[in-house]
Amino acid sequence: MQYLLAIVAVLVVLGLMIQYWYICLLVAVALISPRIVRHIRMKRYFASESFLAHKEAVAGVVEEHNEVAAYTTEIRTSGTFELGASSTGTQAHLATSENTSRHAHRRDRNVADYASSNVHNCSLQVVRNAASDPLKYLTKYFNIRPTETTLEDVEGLGESVSRLEAAVANLKRREDDISTNVNPPAFILKHYSDEFMKQVGVHLTPIAVPYPEYRFEYVSAGGNSSQRTLVTLNTPTIDALIELLSEKIRFAKSAAGQRALMTAKLRGFIKERDHFSCQQCAASVAIEPNLLLEVDHIIPVSKGGLSEVTNLQTLCWRCNRTKSNKLPTM
Repeated sequence: MQYLLAIVAVLVVLGLMIQYWYICLLVAVALISPRIVRHIRMKRYFASESFLAHKEAVAGVVEEHNEVAAYTTEIRTSGTFELGASSTGTQAHLATSENTSRHAHRRDRNVADYASSNVHNCSLQVVRNAASDPLKYLTKYFNIRPTETTLEDVEGLGESVSRLEAAVANLKRREDDISTNVNPPAFILKHYSDEFMKQVGVHLTPIAVPYPEYRFEYVSAGGNSSQRTLVTLNTPTIDALIELLSEKIRFAKSAAGQRALMTAKLRGFIKERDHFSCQQCAASVAIEPNLLLEVDHIIPVSKGGLSEVTNLQTLCWRCNRTKSNKLPTM
């Protein structure tokens, strides 16, 4: 009798175990099956005649998209995205420091950054003053002097940032247009967006505008507390900095002085005046909604040209890239 009971108990346990594993298998299948089905649907979609036809139809857009992407990378790598530097950490590399306290509780939760040239370590009052008057403190503590050379550097930074902002925004619009023209199923964009761009022929590493950032930072002696003010040199800040430096510099019709007049507002005015069309090849936003336009000095500043409306023109990125700093040919 006891033997039979033991057999029954073993069978019951085995039954429970089989039931448990069966339930686990069902759960696993329920979780995995949708992914398998979705993957099969994805493969079929990319092999379908309709997708291949759409892909061929947008081939020209994709080619131009990738050209703009390469141009964006060129701006990103060749542009100057630095201005001034703080002197608080210029000799920080000559020493090392460590907390040798034997106490269980170490207070250095906040550590001052002396190695970065874009960080000015200062008092709490300076941090707060920089928040209320950022450009005044930026120019004072990061050695951005009101000279024509500095003004030229700031304008160059503004030009690089402006062109890169426009190019990055242009790429985003192109990607959206490609998705709209091909019109893939929702699950493709949701789960296979990278694969979709790869299949269409768009190969682009994400590109961001490297806005220079300058920090005013206070760290208490024990590291218990810290505060910071961050000044980011985006287009509005750069334009305000150009205006501030211009007020402090007495310049005539010098190259640096004329460069100072090139603000985002002026660039926008020139593009609107020229009806958002290239003055050299006649390409227009009306015909090409994703046309990348830039503002060019007809007579380059380096050759005596002025930042006056009569010496400024709208060019597409290709024509502007080809022209560089050449004088116009008659």
